[in-house]
Amino acid sequence: MIDEKSLLHKTTARQRARALSSVDDPFTYTRGENWDQVCVQFRCQPGFEEFMAALVDAIDVKRKTLFEFENTPFYCLEAEVNTPTARGGQTLVRLKMRNLLTNAVFEKTFKASDKFKEPDLQSVEASYLYSDGDGSHFLDQESYETLTLTDEMVGNALDFLIEGALIQLRKYNGNPIGLDLPILVELNVAYTEPAVRGDSSSGTVTKPARLETGLEIRVPLFIKEGEKVKVSTESREFAGRA
Repeated sequence: MIDEKSLLHKTTARQRARALSSVDDPFTYTRGENWDQVCVQFRCQPGFEEFMAALVDAIDVKRKTLFEFENTPFYCLEAEVNTPTARGGQTLVRLKMRNLLTNAVFEKTFKASDKFKEPDLQSVEASYLYSDGDGSHFLDQESYETLTLTDEMVGNALDFLIEGALIQLRKYNGNPIGLDLPILVELNVAYTEPAVRGDSSSGTVTKPARLETGLEIRVPLFIKEGEKVKVSTESREFAGRA
């Protein structure tokens, strides 16, 4: 009978890493040379999963790269590599980064050899339920679990959400941390004044409109109350008829 614990200790870290990367199930691995007849199933020991986490060098971080720094997930907005002119100088990497927990943006300089873990981020489809004093509540479409986000996590997303709307919800280490809005959403015009003859000739080409979420935008004169329109979640502007 194979002693799984002693078997694992006899393998090198590099062997275990190479074995784990070759299969879909992170808790199962099959050995190659000298292990042709051995297939061991095991549950990771404490700290082993962290040890196996992929690392990213600072110099390899590019725009849109996701990485973990000081136990916090970040999104790279800009990356600038500064190569030293003096002999023996260090190559530095300046990153403009967004904290995915607070949405705060700042810049920080790292050594090119500094390493970051890949964050445990997951995106799940969820439907918007309602908001109250405890936050905004969403229904995970896979687990049917109700997930609650704070006002800080939601930000201005409620300007674009109606009950039942499907959206991508971000999780970090299994916990909800924010929302990924689509580029465009479709919303009904709850109120807008009718166009008045002569408005266009006087130079007026848009008018204010209040959407069903309460968001106020400007729309073309031909848009009527009750119509559905497309709205950009980035610019918060009219983007066409739905």
